[in-house]
Amino acid sequence: MSLNVGTREIEVDEEGYLRNPADWDEAVALAIAAEEGIELTPVHWMLISWFRTFYEKNERHPTMHEWMETLGGFHGRRYQEAKKYRDFLYQLFPKGPVQTLAKLAGLPKPVTDVEE
Repeated sequence: MSLNVGTREIEVDEEGYLRNPADWDEAVALAIAAEEGIELTPVHWMLISWFRTFYEKNERHPTMHEWMETLGGFHGRRYQEAKKYRDFLYQLFPKGPVQTLAKLAGLPKPVTDVEE
């Protein structure tokens, strides 16, 4: 399978993840977002950047718990506040925040669909 990005044809797997992460750039992210039915906002771009940086430093995807602690600022806060942030992430990425962001960021498919 492939994804048309301008004049380039980018190889993707059957679920839309890049076969070669080196093919990723912002134009590829925009094309993937269009396939996913997502209009990328500045918040989306910030999360894509954060996801790529986390993966580069840790050689793995962040868990939902790590994500919420780091960006949601919910360490030690009430459950309802954390739940609101999680709900916000699902509004941005209805098919699953971790899976969708991995795809948009040009990263490999997460090993499991189970989130913390």
